[in-house]
Amino acid sequence: MQMNQPAPRNALDVNRQGLIGLALDRVDGPQKVSGTAPYAYEVQEAPQPPLYGWLVEAAIGCGRIVSVDTREAERAPGVVFVMTHLNAPEQAGFRLTESQRFDRPHPSLGDAVVPHYGVPAAFVVAETLEQARAASFLVRVEYESMAGEYVMKEHLAQAEKPGEDEGKQPDTSEGDFETAFASADVHVDVQYTTPVHIHAQMEPHATTAWWEGDRVVVHCSTQLLDSAQKRVANTLQIPPDKVRIVSRHIGGGFGGKLPVWDDVILSVLASRVLKRPVKTALTRQQMFHVTSHRPDTIQRVRLGAGRDGKLVAIAHEGWCHSARLDDYLEPMCTSTRSLYAAPNRMTRMRRVKLDLPVADSCRSPGEAVGMPVLECAMDELACALGMDPVQLRIANEPEEDPEKHVPYSTRQLVACLEEGARRFGWDRRNATPGQVRDGRFLVGMGMASASRSNKLQKGKCKVKLGADGVLVARMAMTDIGTGSYTVLTQIAAEMLGLQPGQVRMELGDSDFPETAGSGGSFGAATAGSALFEACEALRHKLAQSAGIAPEDAVFSDGQVHGSGKTASLAKLAGADGIEADGEIQPGDMEEKYTQMSYGAFFAEVAVDTHSGEVRLRRMLGVFAAGRILNAKTARSQLLGGMVWGVGIALEEEAAIDGRYGYFANHDIAEYHVPVHADIPAIEAILLPEVDDKTNPLKIKGLGELGISGAAGAVANAIYNACGVRVRDFPITLDKLLAGLPE
Repeated sequence: MQMNQPAPRNALDVNRQGLIGLALDRVDGPQKVSGTAPYAYEVQEAPQPPLYGWLVEAAIGCGRIVSVDTREAERAPGVVFVMTHLNAPEQAGFRLTESQRFDRPHPSLGDAVVPHYGVPAAFVVAETLEQARAASFLVRVEYESMAGEYVMKEHLAQAEKPGEDEGKQPDTSEGDFETAFASADVHVDVQYTTPVHIHAQMEPHATTAWWEGDRVVVHCSTQLLDSAQKRVANTLQIPPDKVRIVSRHIGGGFGGKLPVWDDVILSVLASRVLKRPVKTALTRQQMFHVTSHRPDTIQRVRLGAGRDGKLVAIAHEGWCHSARLDDYLEPMCTSTRSLYAAPNRMTRMRRVKLDLPVADSCRSPGEAVGMPVLECAMDELACALGMDPVQLRIANEPEEDPEKHVPYSTRQLVACLEEGARRFGWDRRNATPGQVRDGRFLVGMGMASASRSNKLQKGKCKVKLGADGVLVARMAMTDIGTGSYTVLTQIAAEMLGLQPGQVRMELGDSDFPETAGSGGSFGAATAGSALFEACEALRHKLAQSAGIAPEDAVFSDGQVHGSGKTASLAKLAGADGIEADGEIQPGDMEEKYTQMSYGAFFAEVAVDTHSGEVRLRRMLGVFAAGRILNAKTARSQLLGGMVWGVGIALEEEAAIDGRYGYFANHDIAEYHVPVHADIPAIEAILLPEVDDKTNPLKIKGLGELGISGAAGAVANAIYNACGVRVRDFPITLDKLLAGLPE
């Protein structure tokens, strides 16, 4: 099916068994809590006991390897191989020509060049993990250092505009921004900065790989099986069908596992040389430099409004860094293009290439750092106008997408704002900063809007109903902890009138029908729609086999009813079972309608007047994101996003050492993320919504919605509490102390 028209009424609308929306426990939960879920480093399928790999990271920020001495390491106990650029198998060179950036070759130990700190300089393989690690300290590498460029603000003159051939849209404009801004009654012109963010997934990047003849089997932790398959194939210069990628369970992805990294490539190469399985896991410290991160940004927002609060001009400009040999652009201005009405508009995004590891997608790329800046600027405008921040946003509600000039598929931002304000007790907020005290604490409230684009990708699925009455569905989909196994089970069970225990989802294998994987909040919509179409085809076959007109067929309790007949699905399947395929493709709907999910955040904080410490007291998010497949997993995702937003606002910052180009705080002891004590009271509410323009399921992605703008609500609450406006995230106590009252 191609999504060229609104989805008609279907079995999920009827929801005869009540499975759609049900807060069903995770079907993979028992495996995970019992420790039997097979993660990449723990798989027991290898044909022989595996060898263990350990990366040796380059110790300079920019330059080349002059010499590498592996003799002592090779003599160490248990060591079977030490790979360097001098003996690594031939690989394709890095190139930017692939249309999908995660498909590009990723040569590891391909040459002597050190493009950034931490790039692999050697790879030690031994009989045990401990032996490989011990031997890694015996590898002697000498370098020739070059002067690198590591700090974006020092090199803004080198900022470049991405080319249109990259598929990006760095600039947009509508009307005459400069003239309208200059003539506006009230102006806001502010600059904000956000630092580098690290994904901090619970499961590190890990691989277990072996060869079966001329085909390699790779168990790894990756969000996109298709891209992983193509990256390995392109790097090794072999056909993609000679690469099988398996990723059944993933302990968090957050964008850092969209591509595969050196643990995969080196394990595959070493396994081919040694003819034995090789497994490698990156350490937490290695993940900071060997994988990707969110780039730091500098953003300027200008708002011009009338005395009534209506925007007449809005501009959002942003700068981010990318790796020297990469082309990533953080899409920090994209939500500004459609969130609020204003006749005169301008957005502009530029990148600065530096000698740092790859910057790429991280936890809602774009909106996670772009929306807090916009929402803080809106709060500054509300203060300048003496207007309630909620009412300011409602006053600028557009009737259509202000840049594309097409209708919204659905848009409940105002409803989220109003419901959130009511539930949070926003009417009790004192609009004058610094007026509410609780002992030595100043208390304040803040809010921000949430918005995240909705996407549909290509996807396929195969289903088979067996004689035992169990439906098996296969897709090259992944579950990064978001609940894919569970919501897909609910869809299939509801479509066929089965109980969840009669459905088995088989995911995470590139040998299965291709889907887009998990990322960009498109996973459930794409995989779920392909599954829906396969189940529709199977319903049609079963109804016909039972002598029932498909349009009259009712599926429930493991049976099909209609036309005065009833038949058991298990009997209809027969001894050989019955199969069906499904496919989904995006279509005209994404061009005819702007598809977004929306929400509103409300936060209350207390600022310690003695120390400047900020404590979140409570936080509320109200969201509208299409039909909800599972109330529990949806709420969990949104709460997780809000916690990320608190981290962006108050804690997260990877500090770049400008002398040597490395992240000085490259572990979780010093790269601070929120913990339970930081989040005392938090809630997420979902408003009813069904969007028939998005996909057959009528759902929207919500995995990243919960973070999009959340940091802005916390920042605005801090200003309301103490009157100090910090425009350099994160808002740490040292940035507040000087402005606090005596």
